[in-house]
Amino acid sequence: MNDFFFKQKGIKPMTKKVLSLLLLILLLAGCRTSDAPVKEDLIPVILPVGYIPNVQFAPMYVAIEKGFYAAHGLDVSMDYNMETDSVALIGAGELDFAIVSGEQVLLGRAQGLPVVYVMAWYQEFPVGVAALAESGIAEPADLAGKKVGIPGLYGASYIGLRALLQANGLQESDLTLDSIGYTQTEALLDGLEDAVVIYVSNEPIRLEAEGYGVNVMRVSDSLQLVANGLVTSEEMIAQRPEIVRGMAAATLEGVAYITDHPDEAFEICKKYVDNLESLSPEEQEVQRKVLETSIPMFAIEKKGATDPQAWQNMQQVLLDMGLLLEPLPLNEAFTNEFLPE
Repeated sequence: MNDFFFKQKGIKPMTKKVLSLLLLILLLAGCRTSDAPVKEDLIPVILPVGYIPNVQFAPMYVAIEKGFYAAHGLDVSMDYNMETDSVALIGAGELDFAIVSGEQVLLGRAQGLPVVYVMAWYQEFPVGVAALAESGIAEPADLAGKKVGIPGLYGASYIGLRALLQANGLQESDLTLDSIGYTQTEALLDGLEDAVVIYVSNEPIRLEAEGYGVNVMRVSDSLQLVANGLVTSEEMIAQRPEIVRGMAAATLEGVAYITDHPDEAFEICKKYVDNLESLSPEEQEVQRKVLETSIPMFAIEKKGATDPQAWQNMQQVLLDMGLLLEPLPLNEAFTNEFLPE
């Protein structure tokens, strides 16, 4: 805009500066494309994941960073508070979504909570039992008479162990079970336990990185159970199904992306996982291996769908443990209808 324009219109110098600024603002505003999501236009979603920042959450980090959630009109932020009772809060209408394991959905519904599992994140139950190769413990049957350490008699670790034993003709009384907190690696190396209950993509990788041979007995090799996935409420499904569909689609886009771009996904994780950037090269390599081991366990092949038989298996384990008193209508506990075709 030149001075001739302002002189012709009889505009004073100060007014000229103000008008120039206004015209610049309008010009910049006009440059915004209508297709680009703007944060103010997005629906905020808090996603509790029940654990500290970790590379295993790469699908969500990528979905945030690459704009997959935003493309579905969602502004997703992660909640790492391990004290958050996600199932209860969803059932009470105080949360819309959470990452929850299958057994928690069934236990919640048994208490009358209207929670529904809508997308599988893991296609394999990630719990197993690990022993040093030199111990000779290589199969579930070898656990009989042995000391086995476990974080505690609760949660996915305990349920996974019980399922593994049951599928292989063993009972908890056939071994000595010790609650050791999250000290599995130390307990194994110090000889305090013969075997430990672990997450397949965590402790075994650390042990192997330190040069130890490890035998891992995966629960998923003996029995299919429902692992972690996206959970919402019956109310959200009834009243805002497009948001449910968008959350599932964007998360699966994140899973697909990291499958094809694991190195880029690891770099994105550095923005979200505390101190990952500052770790030693050796420790970063361990974390990279954790991610690489996790990716095949994600539900990319099944596109987020869960198998009704896995729900039947999970329910039977809970019934046998006495955690469920009677069978539930499983068709109300999960649905695959919100997954992309």
